[in-house]
Amino acid sequence: MIKWNFNIITIIFSFWSCCIFSQINCTVPESPLLTSVSVQPETGKTDFTWTLSPSTGIAAYILYTYKNGDGLPIDTIWDPTATSYTISTTASKYFSVSYVVTAHRLSAVPGLPGCTSPLSNDLSTIFCTSVIDTCNKKISVKWNKYKDYPKRVKEYKILVSANGGPLVEMYTVASTEDNYTISDFATDSQYCIVVRALLEDGTVSNSNKSCLSTKMQQPPGWINADQASISSDNKISLSFTIDPLSEIRLFRLERKNSQSGTFQEIAQPASDGGIVLFTDNKADINTVNYYRLSAINSCNIPVTVSNISSNIVLSLKKADNDIILSWNSYKEWLGMISSYRLFIDTGNGFEEKESVAGNDTVIILRYKELMYEVSGSEICFYVNASETSNPYGVAGQSLSTRICTEPIELITVPNVFTPDNDLINDYFRPVLSFTPLDYHLIISDRKGIVLFETRDFMAEWDGSNKGNPPQQDVVLWFLRVTTPSGKSISKTGTVTIFHNK
Repeated sequence: MIKWNFNIITIIFSFWSCCIFSQINCTVPESPLLTSVSVQPETGKTDFTWTLSPSTGIAAYILYTYKNGDGLPIDTIWDPTATSYTISTTASKYFSVSYVVTAHRLSAVPGLPGCTSPLSNDLSTIFCTSVIDTCNKKISVKWNKYKDYPKRVKEYKILVSANGGPLVEMYTVASTEDNYTISDFATDSQYCIVVRALLEDGTVSNSNKSCLSTKMQQPPGWINADQASISSDNKISLSFTIDPLSEIRLFRLERKNSQSGTFQEIAQPASDGGIVLFTDNKADINTVNYYRLSAINSCNIPVTVSNISSNIVLSLKKADNDIILSWNSYKEWLGMISSYRLFIDTGNGFEEKESVAGNDTVIILRYKELMYEVSGSEICFYVNASETSNPYGVAGQSLSTRICTEPIELITVPNVFTPDNDLINDYFRPVLSFTPLDYHLIISDRKGIVLFETRDFMAEWDGSNKGNPPQQDVVLWFLRVTTPSGKSISKTGTVTIFHNK
């Protein structure tokens, strides 16, 4: 026990000595000051300047991108006197990038790692965007503000290049602003714009170069109405695919409630990745609604219109023991309706039951083919329409309304059977049109002696009594059943055992 304690003390002492030695081996230097970050508009390269670390023994400076308090090293400058550097990166063309710098000192002991200063202050490149409004003849320029530390921003300059010409300072903007609107420009021209921050010491920080054409937006060559489908929360979900060459992002969605009605605007959705999605919360899903989408140019004029899409309304009728399902044909895919598939929920979730061709809109179900599948208080249906041969490669899917009906809960009990092994009416069993939640059948003679008892609704009685062959007689039966809808039913009666031989 004493030896074990001594070993622990030795390990702790060794670890403590190692840590102390590492701290003596390299003292963390002070951070440099990042003084400027600027983009070269023509090349996209980024220039940096910083002050030297006040600490001695600096071997290198390390540049990092900076995000959410963390630095990711991108380059090391092995020059202790360096105060500037240029990197080649495309990131500044697409977004503002934040940077920091550190000073690195080598270890006093060869072979051991050195140490790096804390991250410096961060500075971000200026990222500008420009958007044309051809209807109002305006170019909107926006940018992120350049930080006022360590150098205060005096003002911003807007530099403009027309049709490949040189960049020229055209407009001056206060340091408190981050946008500017240009209205004096020529149409059908190519413009490039750079934002320049003028700093208090006379240096500058430039943004990326944002270029645009003053031509009208290119409208979509086509708009495909993918589907109008009933969602699980009973709303109409709409989807449209837009020509990827389109420069228009704003659209007008219209609806009408009959084929002969007039379209009315219900929304102005925007496209996202070439897709327009919309959920119509106000439409009556039990009515056929018709939809179309129009591309709206910058002058608020519709220039391209989609094909029409419509929701499917499913209806149900009962005729004797048949269930008749019918629906309106989907209107109108650019491709063809490949099929309608019927899904049924008998109590354990929806499953595909059958399908019909795209030109058929009626399915007739025999209830006896479903009755033993029913385990819930209702049977629900919906139809799924599928598109094929779409010219733009879109495979549309449309789900109809869901419609439910109570199961047919019938109990039929025969009053005679002939257990003579002729394979005709040899067994006695109540016939149910459903799968019961609970089932209890008792058969007794007229003295009350139980001849047969079961809780299995599929079990049959062959007329025997404890192995003895059936005798011609009239016996009593008692039946108690709980149906899928929760009803408790009790029945009693007699059945005659009859011999044909």
